Amino acid sequence: MTLWYIFFTAVVVGLSGAMMPGPLLTVTITETARRGFIAGPLLILGHAILEGALLIALGLGLGSFLIEPAVSISIAMIGGLFLAWMGFQMAKDSYHERVKLKDFEDIEPTSQSNSMHPILAGILVSLSNPYWTLWWATIGLGYITMSLKYGLAGIISFFIGHILADLGWYSMVSAGVVSGKRFLTQGVYRIIIIICGVFLLFLGVSFIYYGLTSTLSLNH
Repeated sequence: MTLWYIFFTAVVVGLSGAMMPGPLLTVTITETARRGFIAGPLLILGHAILEGALLIALGLGLGSFLIEPAVSISIAMIGGLFLAWMGFQMAKDSYHERVKLKDFEDIEPTSQSNSMHPILAGILVSLSNPYWTLWWATIGLGYITMSLKYGLAGIISFFIGHILADLGWYSMVSAGVVSGKRFLTQGVYRIIIIICGVFLLFLGVSFIYYGLTSTLSLNH
């Protein structure tokens, strides 16, 4: 594993999570209707602030704990299982047309009054999403433990790749809302989700393989 590998896989994994329908997608659509394109990037800024604070906390208090061989192996195994399961479910649901892309055509600009600032909304929506907590408790920690082998450079590579994926996708969503046109067809969306799901499945198996080989190394 290299810094470039950490970066590019973080982009793909981050994109896979960002593209799945959820509360942040809904807020992005509604806030863009109120504020315009800038709402998407501002929401992700709030999201990034929250995740940056989490990474700092991990670096200050948990970093040394996470690189312990037993802990690293356990997290890799658990994260790998969850990643493989999530990838399989994504690919299966998309193949059976259970994942739908919302229509943007009928959204009209509305008043900005009584609306939470997008940065704050990005923090609170992410924090209140159970999936976000589960992601960081499994997949996120798995990436962090392996990234820590490269020190600060590894963590920065992971974080930049992860946030760029979120920023890219939600900026596209905002652009679609502003333009008033669907920028991605349902068919193309399904194919992208299937590809991402297969990639997550592969990455999950890679995490499990890492855990198993590390366990064997410790036992010899």
